[in-house]
Amino acid sequence: MSAPTPEDFHRRFAALWAARDAEALSELLAQDATMLTLTGLWCEGRKEILAALKAELSGAFARSRLVTGKTDLRPLGPGATLVHQRFVLSGLVDAEGRDAGRIGAVLTAVLLARKAGSDAVTLHFTVVEG
Repeated sequence: MSAPTPEDFHRRFAALWAARDAEALSELLAQDATMLTLTGLWCEGRKEILAALKAELSGAFARSRLVTGKTDLRPLGPGATLVHQRFVLSGLVDAEGRDAGRIGAVLTAVLLARKAGSDAVTLHFTVVEG
C-alpha cells in the first residue's frame, strides 16, 4: 500500500483504526517518528509506536469507532504539511469491558513528502474537550 497524501492521511488513519491494524497504522509514520497516544504514551521510533498501538487497540479502544470532524491542512514549506483532524471516538470500554462513552480527540501530524506519498515525522493523537 502506498503512503497517503496529506489530503488522504486522516482517512487512511481512520480506516486503519477501524480495522485495528496497528502494523499498518505504525507504517504511516517515519521509522524515527515520535507519537503521543490517546492514553498519554510518548513513543520514539516505529517499534515503540507499534507496541503502543497494539496495546491501545486491544484495550480501551478495542471496539472504538472514529467519526471524522473538521480537517485543516497547513503547508509548512516545500514537502511539509501540518494536518489537524478532529475526531469523535465512541465504543470505548473500561477495564471491565463496559461501555465508557465517547470522547473528542484531535490528531495533529507533521507530514513530509516522500516519493510514494507522505509519512508523519511526529503525530499527536490527544483527547480534547468540546
